[in-house]
Amino acid sequence: MDALSGAVHAYGPTAVLTANSVDGREAAARLAVRASGSVLADVVQVRSDNGTVVAQHSVFGGAYTVESVVEGGLPILTIRQGAIEGQAPAATADLQTVSLDARAEGAAIIDQFNDDAAVSARPELRTAATVVSGGRGLGSSENFVLVEQLADTLGAAIGASRAAVDAGYIAQTAQVGQTGVSVSPQLYIALGISGAIQHRAGMQTAKTIVAINKDGDAPIFEVADFGIVGDIFTVVPKLIEAVKARSN
Repeated sequence: MDALSGAVHAYGPTAVLTANSVDGREAAARLAVRASGSVLADVVQVRSDNGTVVAQHSVFGGAYTVESVVEGGLPILTIRQGAIEGQAPAATADLQTVSLDARAEGAAIIDQFNDDAAVSARPELRTAATVVSGGRGLGSSENFVLVEQLADTLGAAIGASRAAVDAGYIAQTAQVGQTGVSVSPQLYIALGISGAIQHRAGMQTAKTIVAINKDGDAPIFEVADFGIVGDIFTVVPKLIEAVKARSN
């Protein structure tokens, strides 16, 4: 943080962009205090309007999408993973290598840390190109294996709604939504998820959304590109068979 704030004070950037991760949001907030800036979080689009940085992001749990600017102070934006597609630069940028003295004097030092994170062959949820998520409609943790089977067939990451997490079907680290992970995969498949606003806030920027639910009035169908009204325990096994047959 000393190095980052030092660079900001020394070079006066137009804006600072960081990932919308736990570390990125924390760094953005701390930098805002040191640099007298303002944070716009979970940004999905950025543009320049006559030199002013304009950020598009969702508010009220994803109910609305707004454009915001920082009036006075440094704009500090946390960018949702995968939301902004890469584009070829208009011109070759001039890169500067900055040498800074960051002593972090007086700061607490952690001399030991045990990282017991589970090792998985599946893609990381936040950056996966394909995500299969399960909801309360699966009925039990034993039935959640259906999500795992489809995910493994597609080479996808596994997600879940808050209702499924609260019911104990899967760990909280898989939660997608306002209070969980925000994702923007190429393909998002929702199994037995009703589609509460809080969940949609974390996945509605996915490029293609497929929803399977026996309730035809479920809100998830409002944001779905393709919807199947049916029993997931009938539809999903057939989908797995079809994918495997096509792969072979």
